[in-house]
Amino acid sequence: MEEGEKFVKACRVNTNGKRLFIARHGETVYNAVHRMQGQQALHTPLTRAGFVQADAMGRAVAPWFAGQSAPVLWSSTAGRALQTLAIVAEHIGADWHQTKVDDRLQEIDVGDWSERTYAEIASETGPIVNLEYRLFSIKPPNGEWYDDIAVRLNSWIDEALAEPGDAIVLMHGMSARVLRGLLLDLPVLPTFDAPIADSLPQGSMVMICDGVEQIVTLGEGEGEKA
Repeated sequence: MEEGEKFVKACRVNTNGKRLFIARHGETVYNAVHRMQGQQALHTPLTRAGFVQADAMGRAVAPWFAGQSAPVLWSSTAGRALQTLAIVAEHIGADWHQTKVDDRLQEIDVGDWSERTYAEIASETGPIVNLEYRLFSIKPPNGEWYDDIAVRLNSWIDEALAEPGDAIVLMHGMSARVLRGLLLDLPVLPTFDAPIADSLPQGSMVMICDGVEQIVTLGEGEGEKA
């Protein structure tokens, strides 16, 4: 089996009419200074801008659920995702305490880069970001690559699509792009070994249903910083 094929054959495009609202958490204190979070820095708090972004996502998604049952809430285990989801949930009258918290929705594991700034790492190793795709150009030492994210997210997709009703999924910049790539059945990017959707500004939310993506809201924040 060629590199990358282990997950592509398991892609799920048909969501059986289920709507998945996929969002990235609001800006954190680490994002604001371009410091890596990954999976190790779990509970970095939102900045004031992050709260504004979360509030904007909640306002934007609320009309999608007017007069309808509240969706299933899913979140990464990271505090920044749960904090953002609490604000979004308030807008739609959903019970945040019923959130399904799942490690598979976490951000890419940046390994030895965790809690270091992009500038510090680049000063030692040279450029670490592919500017065309806004993705890492090298694998983080002792961390993950994009095909690793795809494997865990395909496992999550199986479970999430078995749940009745729509869902709001609060996660992260890079991992959300892989999830969108899988759900949209995008081609594998050879350099990154996974199907990866376009970058969206921080504070954005999309809705994917049966392989079609719609923008719920485009944020005004930066592109992804892990």
